[in-house]
Amino acid sequence: MARILIAGCGYAGSALGHILAGEGHEVWGLCRRPERLPASIRPLGADLTDPATLRSLPSDLEAVFYTTGPDGRGEEAYRAAYVTGLSNLIEALRSQGQQPRRLIFTSSTSVYPQSNGEWVDEDSPVSPEPFGRGLLLAGEHLCREGSFPGVVLRLAGIYGPGRARLIESVRRGEAACPEGPPRYTNRIHRDDCAGALRHLMALERPGGLYIGADHEPADRREVIRWLAGELGAPLPRTGPQEAGRRRAAGSKRCSNARLLASGYRFRHPTYREGYAAIIEERRD
Repeated sequence: MARILIAGCGYAGSALGHILAGEGHEVWGLCRRPERLPASIRPLGADLTDPATLRSLPSDLEAVFYTTGPDGRGEEAYRAAYVTGLSNLIEALRSQGQQPRRLIFTSSTSVYPQSNGEWVDEDSPVSPEPFGRGLLLAGEHLCREGSFPGVVLRLAGIYGPGRARLIESVRRGEAACPEGPPRYTNRIHRDDCAGALRHLMALERPGGLYIGADHEPADRREVIRWLAGELGAPLPRTGPQEAGRRRAAGSKRCSNARLLASGYRFRHPTYREGYAAIIEERRD
């Protein structure tokens, strides 16, 4: 069994750690509030932006996951999460003489600037602007070109248990279907996020970059109307969408073909299976 560190152990990282611990691995979750971690994960209170708190990492780590996210929307928050924190962790591992066989970094499909419904894959053009994209790409570079063998997983929007804002907005009749061309959204259920990360750890020779998204990029209107049907809610209203909101949302279709080719099989292949599971769980 492996000795594993999950740095920035939050929503997806906790799910991953619970799976790995259940398989018999020794798993440590590094975060500022370790008391929130599941009992199956060994708590490690530390701040990735403070090197002094990283001086006593567990020894002989075989795999390290970096799954943190920014604690704000400003440039400094993104830099702290994706560049400073990762640099500090890599330096701490190196100074302690550790040689993990794999470092896995969770990035985001937001690095793709495409906004007209284009299909994108791991080889599609990315953009360093605005700053969020650039700092994510800097973190990817640190992971893949650093001291340890690195793998990057670019995640679509993560949803799952405890993240039911869209479901509730549809139930209350507040969700609207914007007019105009399709605005494609991409998502991955938390359980498949954790499953894909575990899969990449177990692969003998993984590639350096994968997209983590389910099988079916979907027009937001399609998702809202499907949810309304499942919930027995009124059909959502249709109206114009503000230009600023449209630009912020973007519209692209992310391909998971490389992840599928590596052997991963989704528990929730589309939003239908994923949201249906959440709805059923909430009914119970």
